[in-house]
Amino acid sequence: MVKLQIEIAGKKHRVELMHAGERPVWMIDGQIREADATEVSPGVYSILINGKSFEVRIESWGAELRAIAGGREFAVVIQDEREWRRKRGSAVEAEGRQQVLAPMPGKIVRVLVSAGDTVRAGQGLLVVEAMKMQNEIRAPKSGTIDRVRVIEGQTVNAGEVVVIVS
Repeated sequence: MVKLQIEIAGKKHRVELMHAGERPVWMIDGQIREADATEVSPGVYSILINGKSFEVRIESWGAELRAIAGGREFAVVIQDEREWRRKRGSAVEAEGRQQVLAPMPGKIVRVLVSAGDTVRAGQGLLVVEAMKMQNEIRAPKSGTIDRVRVIEGQTVNAGEVVVIVS
């Protein structure tokens, strides 16, 4: 059984997978829900909860995630109970050299860092425009920018390496 604590925009939710068959059944804050999610493109999910469909884009944001749905942005922290106990609840950043990927196809409209810059986890690195929306791509860890592999005006594909942080 999967047990998670998910914090969305500062509000904590307890989530348990009750049945993982063809139609997964979850208990969310003590209420049973039929829910399923499918990744339709890198970082973009189609989520079905009790017959309602939502499209959610998920991006790494330091030790957290950022979810964008319905034009709104939410900070998300997911904790597996066993992992939380093992780490004793401490926040953990990505470790080692990290390749930051474009979460979706789009156009680079602003580059906010240069090679050699020092950044902190969650700091903005560049802005990508996709479907007339601008999305800031953030650092997955604190460190130094090794390389910026894009320039303003360049188009990128989903999953393409745009920045390397070490």
